[in-house]
Amino acid sequence: MIDGDVPKLTGKVAVVTGGSSGIGAATVRMLAGEGATVVVGYNKGEERARRLITELPGVGHSVWSLALDDGHTIRGLADHVRATYGRADILINSAGYTQPIAHADLDALTDEFFDAMLVANVRGPFSVVRALNPLLQASGDGVIVNVSSISAFTGSGSSIAYCASKAALDTMTLSLARALGPAVRVLCVSPGAVATDFVAGRDRTALQKIAQSTPLKRVVEPEDVATTIMTCVMHLRATTGAKIIVDGGRFLV
Repeated sequence: MIDGDVPKLTGKVAVVTGGSSGIGAATVRMLAGEGATVVVGYNKGEERARRLITELPGVGHSVWSLALDDGHTIRGLADHVRATYGRADILINSAGYTQPIAHADLDALTDEFFDAMLVANVRGPFSVVRALNPLLQASGDGVIVNVSSISAFTGSGSSIAYCASKAALDTMTLSLARALGPAVRVLCVSPGAVATDFVAGRDRTALQKIAQSTPLKRVVEPEDVATTIMTCVMHLRATTGAKIIVDGGRFLV
């Protein structure tokens, strides 16, 4: 935003799942910076979420405890947004889950883990979309951005289940884009390795090593992904169903 300009998202209400840290928190800050009122969905990061909203410009921001495997909390989120704001214009599905499991270790990839991955990364985001869809439709200018991963189409990632779940999210984005237009756009942002604590044991040194194998040779920061999400929200107004990659060119390697 240029000084003196009216923020482009003034009057808009945005919901960000997984909004207390990492990519989600970076996106929350940018949405609020553009004038949006933000609902920060969190799972275990209540203290982070509450601290975050005190640091945001504007007023009226709120937090909501959200478990992607618990439909009651998802329906409660929609009720909270409807009762508090009367509208929802933007949904960022940033919440997700993974755990590193070597692809060749099939026995370690248990049925229980696979099910948990699909619930968190596929059914959960869908349930949030379903709960908020009436408000997004009523906006007439709604937008959903699903945070996916290049693992969806490279087959390389923290586990086979993670790759499969993100591939499902990509395909679901296509289906939702067809189903929810013209009032709602649905897009997908696909990062590679990002400088967050999302993957256990992947430190800055590991990220720098990964970056050196990519064409751009730079570590992807949460703000890089958040900027891509903001571009989807504010500028790609004639685009729906698209997948935007932000990985320094890692998928080319």
